[in-house]
Amino acid sequence: MFEQTFKNIDGILRNAGGCQTELDYVEQTSWILFLKYLDDLEQEKTIAAELSGKVYTPILEPQYQWNTWAMPKDTSGKLDHHQALTGDDLADFVNMQLFPYLKKFKISAESSDTIEYKIGEIFSELSNKVKSGYSLREIIELIDHLRFRTHAEKHEMSHLYESKIKNMGNAGRNGGEYYTPRPLIKTIVKVVDPQNWRNHLRRSSGKCWVFVRSV
Repeated sequence: MFEQTFKNIDGILRNAGGCQTELDYVEQTSWILFLKYLDDLEQEKTIAAELSGKVYTPILEPQYQWNTWAMPKDTSGKLDHHQALTGDDLADFVNMQLFPYLKKFKISAESSDTIEYKIGEIFSELSNKVKSGYSLREIIELIDHLRFRTHAEKHEMSHLYESKIKNMGNAGRNGGEYYTPRPLIKTIVKVVDPQNWRNHLRRSSGKCWVFVRSV
């Protein structure tokens, strides 16, 4: 599922203005993928809080949450085309509202060890290079179908992401490991949590090899 989705996204980016190399494809896929993953994580925390009789306050304000700006759904669970932004409206929202909002977390976060600070750090080093809001809409809809709620799903995503980084070595400049923004790399490693993966796979299969690049 992840592999075909990544291929489809690369095809869209290849035909869209602003993205010219494999480096651009990975960078632009990553920030959208990160926001989708963050939304899934927030939903998990909300459900866990409800089950324990508590209330969870989402990190992002409602207008900047995935299900508001990226994929508003109707009562049947399908994309609400009357509410969903696309074209210039979507591109303008991302460039003029979403990115500036996310960058501010670096200043307002309580400490550099929080997810809020990491969000601000990531988006301080990124810019949206997908010039066409219609292409951006296509990519968002593809990524919305991805799920990161099981160990198998997270493992598949991390494996394919690592493979894409390896392929970037031939894409010029300094290579993928050094071009991908460091805060994004650190956050992905923290979310995937290789040590927990090592322990989980040891229990299930008796052996595991985990390789993590640090930059």
